[in-house]
Amino acid sequence: MNAQSQTPRRSRLYLPVAGKFTIALIGAIAWMAFSIWIAQKWFDDLRQHVGLALTIFLVYGIAIIPGFMNAFVAISLMLDRRPRRVPLQVYPPISILVAAYNEEASIEETLVSIDRQKYPGEMQVLVVNDGSKDGTAEVVRRVQARYPWLTFVDLEKNGGKARALNIGFQQVRHDLVITVDADSFLYRGALANIVERYLEDPPNTRAVAGKILVRNSRLNWITRCQEWDYFHGIAAIKRVQSLFQGTLVAQGAFSIYDRDALAEVGGWPECVGEDIVLTWALLKAGYRVGHCEDACLFTNAPTTLKQLVKQRQRWARGMAEAFVQHPGILLKPRLSTFFIWWNLFFPWLDVAFTLGFIPGVILALFGYYWVVGPMTLALLPAAFALSLLQFLIERRTFRTQGLVVRRNIQGFFAYVLLYSFMLQPASALGYLDELLRKPKKWGTK
Repeated sequence: MNAQSQTPRRSRLYLPVAGKFTIALIGAIAWMAFSIWIAQKWFDDLRQHVGLALTIFLVYGIAIIPGFMNAFVAISLMLDRRPRRVPLQVYPPISILVAAYNEEASIEETLVSIDRQKYPGEMQVLVVNDGSKDGTAEVVRRVQARYPWLTFVDLEKNGGKARALNIGFQQVRHDLVITVDADSFLYRGALANIVERYLEDPPNTRAVAGKILVRNSRLNWITRCQEWDYFHGIAAIKRVQSLFQGTLVAQGAFSIYDRDALAEVGGWPECVGEDIVLTWALLKAGYRVGHCEDACLFTNAPTTLKQLVKQRQRWARGMAEAFVQHPGILLKPRLSTFFIWWNLFFPWLDVAFTLGFIPGVILALFGYYWVVGPMTLALLPAAFALSLLQFLIERRTFRTQGLVVRRNIQGFFAYVLLYSFMLQPASALGYLDELLRKPKKWGTK
């Protein structure tokens, strides 16, 4: 189910998507060539200490490839001109799936946020309690009479998020299906915005990811860091991927899907990263996945370092699972395949950072600048410049929604300077978890 909007007027400076991709790619390659040239002395010095193979692994994994990626993102963001959404004359009916496990403290407020949307079409909400051990079921039953659109499915035994969503999916009545996390809060207009974007995107679109923001950012320095990660990094990557016709993760926290397409690919797979594996199944089937940058949902981010590490381990495992289940997607002749190959480099980058850059920082403290020295410090201005560009773009989006960017200077500097020291080792552990086939657990979003 999809509809085409009226064709917008094209300005004289209009560039097709393929043209923007070509410009971004040429610019990123030029930056990479410059980086290789300027890093030659660093390369030669390091090779004397660790050999050629390890030098290539470290220099390219720490600086050259990340520099290419950052340049591609920066140029793409500068070329991105997203079409404005247009209000619909008639809003289609929607079904919302909310899988809940031990969400007694938050599920009622999530339902309140859905009700306050005042969605201008018919709405069905299915809350699936996945064998919670707390009072989640009692809370939902208590408020059920208040919401005529609410259906409650109470499962006796916990079976995981994918199973809960698939059970709820069997009772879906409408063609558009939206998933919302049970500890989240939908910002005003989020449902109408994501439906409008879905219907106005290209006709082969079968899913659109909403925008996830941190709800509990004031709690401590860990949540303050994540506020910038969601606001900056994650939002920018989804925006660029959507520009080039293939957002790689329609996250389970807030996304819209076509019911028939979900049924075609078999629903949510039973795995650690069910949302990324599902998204890749849709891409593999030839469909487009978009992103709605102004359909905002605020979610509770991990509050401790242990929780954050577990979350990023799960995300890394999800990416590994997607490659295992859909290896053929690497050969799909479409722009989004570029980002699939991009993800293929992440294990290299994460391991190089964990086993090379972090020890290199320790060596530098004792005067040994083999890995970390003036060349690597020169990357910091580029990181701040990219962050400034992302900030300006996202602040503009915030203003259209009546949101204000909070002053969070401490979190920003921790995000730019320290965040990778936590997350890239966590991702490396996630790849190891997948290799060892460790079991999945709820509670690591």
